[in-house]
Amino acid sequence: MDSDADPVFSAVSAVSLLACALQGAAAYLLTRRFGGNSSTTDQWVLTWLFYDVIVHVTLEGPFVVMSWRGSVETSAGPLAQLWQEYGKADRRWLSSDPNIVSVEILTVVLCSALGLALIHALVHDKHYRHFLQISLSVCELYGGWMTFAPEWLQGSPSLNQASSWLHLWVYLVFFNGIWVLVPALLLLQSWAALRGLHRGKTRAD
Repeated sequence: MDSDADPVFSAVSAVSLLACALQGAAAYLLTRRFGGNSSTTDQWVLTWLFYDVIVHVTLEGPFVVMSWRGSVETSAGPLAQLWQEYGKADRRWLSSDPNIVSVEILTVVLCSALGLALIHALVHDKHYRHFLQISLSVCELYGGWMTFAPEWLQGSPSLNQASSWLHLWVYLVFFNGIWVLVPALLLLQSWAALRGLHRGKTRAD
C-alpha cells in the first residue's frame, strides 16, 4: 500500500487522540468537582472511573449502535471515522464481529452501571465500595480477555500488528493495556483494604 496515499498518522488519527485527551480532561474536572475531599489515591481512582464510564458511554455505546444497525465500516460521521481508524489495527471492529459486539454490549451496560455506582460509593464512603470495585475490575479484565483470547487462538488474523507503531503500540497495546493494568491495580487495592479490615476484626476478637 502506498504510504503517501494512506499516511500512518492522519488528521483522523490526531482528532481521535485529541478526543481521548479531552475525555481524560473531563474525567479530571469531574474528580475535582465531586471528589475534592477524597484522599490523593482515591482521587486517582475517581479520575480513572470517570474516564472509564465516559469512554464506555461516549465511544463504545455508539459502536454498539452502529454495529446493531449495520457495521462501523458502512457508517458515516465523526464517531464512525474514529472507529474506522481503530479498525486499521483490529479489523473485527469494522465488521460487527459477534464476539466483539457481545462483549461491548456487556461493557457498555454493566461496566458503566458498576462504574457509576462505584463513583457514588467512593465519594460517599459507602461500605460496599470494595465489593463494587472488585466486581467492576473483574468485568473489565474478563472483557479484555474475551476480546483478544479468541483472536489469539486463531493466530490473530484480524490484528494489524505489523502495520505501524501507531496501530500496534498506541491503539492495540496502550489503549487496551490500560484496561488491564488499572483494573489489576484496583483489585490489589481492594485486596489490601479487605485484608486490613480482616486483621482489625481478628485483633478485636
